[in-house]
Amino acid sequence: RGVIESAKGVIAQAIPEKLDLTSPSFDSSNPFRIADFGCSTGPNTFIAMQNIVDAVTLKYQQSKPDDNPGAPEFHVFFNDHVDNDFNILFKTLPPSRPYFAAGVPGSFYIRLFPAASLHIAHSSYALHWLSKVPPEIVDKNSPAWNKGKIYCAGNDEEVTKAYFAQFQVDMEAFLDARYRELVGGGLVVIQMPCVPNGGVLPSQTGAGMIHELLGDSFFDMVNMGIIPEEKVNSFNLPQYLPSIEELEKVIETNNRFTIEKIGTLSHPTNAAPFDVKRSAAQVRAIMESIMEEHFGSQHMDQLFGLFAEKLEESRLVFDKEIRKDVDLFVLLKRKN
Repeated sequence: RGVIESAKGVIAQAIPEKLDLTSPSFDSSNPFRIADFGCSTGPNTFIAMQNIVDAVTLKYQQSKPDDNPGAPEFHVFFNDHVDNDFNILFKTLPPSRPYFAAGVPGSFYIRLFPAASLHIAHSSYALHWLSKVPPEIVDKNSPAWNKGKIYCAGNDEEVTKAYFAQFQVDMEAFLDARYRELVGGGLVVIQMPCVPNGGVLPSQTGAGMIHELLGDSFFDMVNMGIIPEEKVNSFNLPQYLPSIEELEKVIETNNRFTIEKIGTLSHPTNAAPFDVKRSAAQVRAIMESIMEEHFGSQHMDQLFGLFAEKLEESRLVFDKEIRKDVDLFVLLKRKN
């Protein structure tokens, strides 16, 4: 939620500045369509969509009345995987929302909408989740076998290359799909966790430290004889934190969008005291389903109990002066 709130001011300035209403595609007599890719169950997605609607409305209000007589009707599409709980999403929709709402299940790495049907695509904290774990990562005969780790820590070149290659494939697929779905001049708004340029490793970020402690908790359970070591070594998180430079390279190579704005966001929670109980609960809410699928539900209470203990012991490591967190804001415009 902190990233969404941090992006509000940037969105309020950048969208009115970069949105070109002179194109017939933005005629206010037609609905203005926005899609949030990776919406989860709310409420963050509702805040993000409201911020975009407000920014677009401001743009129409600033335009000349004879060119655009008023703001259009808004249609917002909420997208996530088919196993997302859309019932919770729809039950908690803001009752006084200034838009029509619809759900669109499916992977955002494929086409989900008709050609030239969207005006703005939005994705927050979703694109670092890969479509799959690179197969060589869990292949003991591969030089990229990530033995002893459950994520891409960045200190093994072969592992990092395999993860980045998958990230490239997925980002290309995302950008290609959005290119076909957006009208000419349509915008893509992205917020995602990244690694700073200059050789910083994912293991030095807050997320990396969390994943390290989760991995240590799994191997504690191996040493207790609860989980076989092979079971842990066959599991990796489908996540990759790119550097800012890597993300720019992928977008530029794709060559379907211009980078209109890119910069880091100030995450408000980074300035707050580290709350162990809240952080442990948040990590469990995000990670439990994917870990339960591989290890079984019977081990989850013990796993996250061990994790909470390690989090308490390591709380000083999460000082904002030590961890190298970067939240990136990117605004892209579709080329005509």
